[in-house]
Amino acid sequence: MSFLKNNLFSILSWVLTFVLVAVIIFIAYNNKDAFVETAPPIVSEATIAPETNPSIAALPGSAPTLGVNTNAIRRQITLKTLIPEDRPNYEVTHYTVARGDSTFSIATENNIEPETILWANYETLEDSPDSLRVGQELNIPPVDGIYHQLKEADTIESIAAEFEADPNDILHWPGNNVDLTNPTLNAGDWVMIPGGSREFIQWVIPIEASGDSGTSNISNSSCPGGAVGTGYFIWPADNHYLTGNDFWSGHLAIDIAANTGAAVYASDSGVVTMAQGGYNYGYGNVVAIDHGNGFATLYAHLSSINAGRCQSVFAGQLIGLSGNTGNSFGAHLHFEVRNNGAFQNPWRWLPAP
Repeated sequence: MSFLKNNLFSILSWVLTFVLVAVIIFIAYNNKDAFVETAPPIVSEATIAPETNPSIAALPGSAPTLGVNTNAIRRQITLKTLIPEDRPNYEVTHYTVARGDSTFSIATENNIEPETILWANYETLEDSPDSLRVGQELNIPPVDGIYHQLKEADTIESIAAEFEADPNDILHWPGNNVDLTNPTLNAGDWVMIPGGSREFIQWVIPIEASGDSGTSNISNSSCPGGAVGTGYFIWPADNHYLTGNDFWSGHLAIDIAANTGAAVYASDSGVVTMAQGGYNYGYGNVVAIDHGNGFATLYAHLSSINAGRCQSVFAGQLIGLSGNTGNSFGAHLHFEVRNNGAFQNPWRWLPAP
């Protein structure tokens, strides 16, 4: 009894401990399902070692990738937007005429018809492809049709009727920027009339050369081939003003003021088809040049001739001296331009004085 008495406190402590442990185990066992649902998930992180493949190099400009299989196909990100070259154009552009250009070559280059260029540039070309000059700035429409500046009374219906076009084509052409909710036009604005057309305006009607002067067919020659003209004429004398006679239906030439003995130059390159005088009636001493491109020029009333028949001459080359021979009243140079045998107004071909 003495042992129990002496160790009573320790025995009671152990009994109480066993009871508490048993109670805790009992409670935990009965609530194990609720504990699993409310407990936070256990996340285990695994580190994947990158595969080493020396045969695959990183793409230039791409960021390094860690933990990625380098055997996969990579695609480099491109931030630049590529605009297709054949994207439709709806705007009228401008072109400066260069040496060697023609209305037809410019039209071919821009995939439009030559008449479209003429219709869009009447103030410059006056409906004549032969009026093209170096340095001119031309309107180049994006499609065939009429490029038209609106007048005060113009409506979509009226200009469509005038130029034989469809009103809807004018209304819906993106370059015209017509507000479809309120389709109005403003006088002075330019609009494109796709598919439109009009008659050509011819101010000067070429007249075929004829008569008994011996100069009616100055382009036809038995001379062998030689220099060919460029189609760009220069002034045939140092003086750039008239002595009184301008081009008109009866005169068909311009008389350039010059004193006797003033230098006369070939206006463009070509072959001399006529270099004679005395019996040429009113023309006196005369030189004619066939430029080999449909054009011919004639220089009359010369005091002397410095070129021979069938000789190749070039623009600016001396071919004679001005004078007063033939049917002439005062020293001057009589200058003609012909195209395919018909008289042309020299003012259309000569540069500004």
